[in-house]
Amino acid sequence: MPPEPPTPQRGGFGAAVAAVNRQAAKSLLRNHGGGKAAVSNLELFFDLVFVFAVTQLSHFLLEQLDLLRALQTLILFFAVWWAWIFTTWATNWIEPDRAPNRLMLGAVMLASLAMSCAIPEAYSDGGLAFAVAYVAVQVGRTLYVSYALGEWRPETGNNMRRATLWFAIAGVLWIAGGWTEDVATRMALWIAALVIEYIGPAVFFWVPRLGRSRPEEWAISGSHMAERTSLFIIIALGEGLVITGATFAQSRIEPAQIAAFLNAFLSSFAMWWIYFDLGAKRGAQHIEQHDRPGLVARVAFTYWHIPIVAGIIVLAVADELLLAHPMDPVHFDFLIVLVGGMVLFVGGTMVFKKITSGKPWYPLSHGIGMWLILVLGLWGWLLHPPALALAFAGTAIFALIGWWEWVSFHGGFLERMESRDWRIAKVLRARIDRARIAREAKEAAARIK
Repeated sequence: MPPEPPTPQRGGFGAAVAAVNRQAAKSLLRNHGGGKAAVSNLELFFDLVFVFAVTQLSHFLLEQLDLLRALQTLILFFAVWWAWIFTTWATNWIEPDRAPNRLMLGAVMLASLAMSCAIPEAYSDGGLAFAVAYVAVQVGRTLYVSYALGEWRPETGNNMRRATLWFAIAGVLWIAGGWTEDVATRMALWIAALVIEYIGPAVFFWVPRLGRSRPEEWAISGSHMAERTSLFIIIALGEGLVITGATFAQSRIEPAQIAAFLNAFLSSFAMWWIYFDLGAKRGAQHIEQHDRPGLVARVAFTYWHIPIVAGIIVLAVADELLLAHPMDPVHFDFLIVLVGGMVLFVGGTMVFKKITSGKPWYPLSHGIGMWLILVLGLWGWLLHPPALALAFAGTAIFALIGWWEWVSFHGGFLERMESRDWRIAKVLRARIDRARIAREAKEAAARIK
């Protein structure tokens, strides 16, 4: 009897590659490996809901300019930002073009739209609607992402399960606050919920017995995170222009109103210049080149973009007030809104740029700008000039910061001082070099660990 022919062996390298490709095709996750990840059209569509949310916040604050309304607006703003930024983290991991992910993001959009619609009545009849919609966004989305990550990246999936527990605990306070009719109690419960949620990332979502997550589990695409937060800055700036245009279109066309309209545009353009000329670009480079981009995203983009966006929203309110009464003497409400918005924007941008520059000091242009804003506030407080004059002075401060940084960054002050052999230039250059060497040594030590 002749021997049976050998059974052909299936497999080999090609089969293994095909199996991996089939598995990757089923995955709900992006396959960026920490590198580039494009912002999808669905993410841009998703942002439209938050254009509406930002507009609602501006109008809510404008209706009643006092300390209580400012605190109430701040609570709502923190919630809106947290819903958006955690969805940005989610879309950094999951692939928006996968059908299940699209459906999930569509549901998040619907709940976010409901949350935004409830903002004007959040401290009256709409409180429960706002709270339920917000909790649905945070708990539902995070739970889904933990499922999607759990199959393919178990460690990151565990991180999201911890985050879900934090959001669920805070969610009890959100809903309890929405249920109660007492405004003070509602605010207290919502503030407590926000404290829980904002502490979570800072303590790596520590949970008893489960421990805390590790920075390695926060593997993200730095370029995607930087681009998404930059787009939210565009949303906030664009919302300010929409409010300005709508208000100007309904106002009397007089020289003072035209000047106020011009100032509003120039102020928005200057803010765009300050953030995007250097901050956005350097921030993107810093997070893309960092060994632990998740940590940079947590500090520089998740937390320190809050005052930047808040400042833009507050300044949009100042522009609308200015269009209504450009030649009136500066009153307290306008002064606080204008100066407060400038401090938030310049201060937040200053810290963000310091974090992402790797240098041991804050940008000098922004530091001088903060002192000039203080002088601006004292001028408005003591002398009560026309609101239009104070606003143009504020825009001039923005222009000075942008011009100073432009000259300095594009072969500017330090290089020119060195060319003249100034001693201070040698001192500054030596300090920069020491900081760079220390940073490189620290990064090398982190890689070894």
